Amino acid sequence: MRLAADSILSCRLPLRLKLAYTAFMAVLIPVYWANYGPTNFLYFCDMALIVTLIGLWLESPLFISMPTVGILAPQILWVADFGLNLGGLRLTGMTDYMFNAQSPLLLRGLSLFHGWLPFLLVYLVWRLGYDRRALFAWTGLAWTLMLISYFFLPGPTPDAGLTPVNVDYVFGPSDSAPQTWMPQWAWLATLMVGLPIAMFAPVHVAMDRWRGAGAR
Repeated sequence: MRLAADSILSCRLPLRLKLAYTAFMAVLIPVYWANYGPTNFLYFCDMALIVTLIGLWLESPLFISMPTVGILAPQILWVADFGLNLGGLRLTGMTDYMFNAQSPLLLRGLSLFHGWLPFLLVYLVWRLGYDRRALFAWTGLAWTLMLISYFFLPGPTPDAGLTPVNVDYVFGPSDSAPQTWMPQWAWLATLMVGLPIAMFAPVHVAMDRWRGAGAR
């Protein structure tokens, strides 16, 4: 009886969920690699997919909490923008590419993960709990990704096609031209300081109060 109870406690997530997510990733990774190249996985959202896959199989609160902190807020904005776009309205334009008929349908279909991933992460935090180390862990990962993108990847380029440019917006909000409001290093520094404060920390506080160790 004790072994059976331990087995149930050690498997807190449904196997079918793990298998379904893994099957999705088994399609997305080679398709994205072939069409966008490996640098596409340096985007926060794509890195979040990979970290979530690890977290699912390890049933790790830390590896689930990290992408929750990192992408929950911007992905909720993506969902709102997409919903308004469906209704013929425009909020930020961040989902305009989803309605571009010239973009391959398979790529647009796979990109729908932006819509369901935030809700999956909330469910996983509910099941596994929130690890408050996630704020610092994701911030460190995000800083690493931004520095790589800034120093080693191409900046904004008109008509870049499917080639990832301005990854994680380290040169400004546009993929066609760099921002001109401040020196480029100042923009990067603003992102590195501003994202943890404005995007990551509020989600951290909310998740910790909801499912942190002190809330259970």
